[in-house]
Amino acid sequence: MTLYDETLAEQLQPLIEEAFANRELIHHMAHRDAVHAAIEALTKGSLRVATQTADGWVAHAWLKQAILLYFALCPVERFEAGALAWQDKIKTQVPPGVRVVPPGIIRYGAHVSKGCVVMPGFVNIGAYVDEGTMVDTWATVGSCAQVGKNVHLSGGVGLGGVLEPPSARPVVIEDGAFIGSRAVVVEGVVVEREAVVGAGVILTASTPIIDVTKSEPTEWKGRVPARSVVIAGTRTKKFPAGEFGVPCALVIGERKESTDKKTSLEQALRDFNVAV
Repeated sequence: MTLYDETLAEQLQPLIEEAFANRELIHHMAHRDAVHAAIEALTKGSLRVATQTADGWVAHAWLKQAILLYFALCPVERFEAGALAWQDKIKTQVPPGVRVVPPGIIRYGAHVSKGCVVMPGFVNIGAYVDEGTMVDTWATVGSCAQVGKNVHLSGGVGLGGVLEPPSARPVVIEDGAFIGSRAVVVEGVVVEREAVVGAGVILTASTPIIDVTKSEPTEWKGRVPARSVVIAGTRTKKFPAGEFGVPCALVIGERKESTDKKTSLEQALRDFNVAV
């Protein structure tokens, strides 16, 4: 189970939901303070936009509402860092114990845990990045995306963000997963623990994810099973103009639990010739 301060949530959630229903209330001190407290809690990691339950990942819509209200409260400001200057509503941060390589950006309202490395990539407000994760060069962790421990987001990876509708589940990358270069994961797809997603794979809520390792295919949508090794593929589909190949993702094997995780990852890439 993941960290989520239930007591704090019980204090803030009613105020946030009231202000979201009636925007005039954000000018009242109690509601305005609740918005700021929620964003601070997201930054510290004591609250997060989605948590894992026995039934799967659940989005906390009221925290997305808090982010949307925060945008309404914050004016556009000019920020400077040495010779670099920009204008935005949200300030940036360098969390303790996190290596941030310029021009890597972590927006306030995102939580990035100790031991993480953020190369010149981008972590947006509402995102949660757990300990020991690498956000490689030009990788993007979109609004509210949830990334587990010891994940590797290779260069140019795009994790989609979602703020509206507030009830929508964000993208989730579970512990120990490896996402290859230029892969894209959007629309609330869950990549389960220790899965390997090859370079250039595009995963949307409607992308067929097909296990081709047995005599008959097994298909999922919206989730990559734990420890799966996934590459980009195509599947023939009939259209009025003829038959054409449409994108899908192919599960071509799985990482072994019997070996060290890093060794298992390297072996999976070698065995199945997965580009990263």
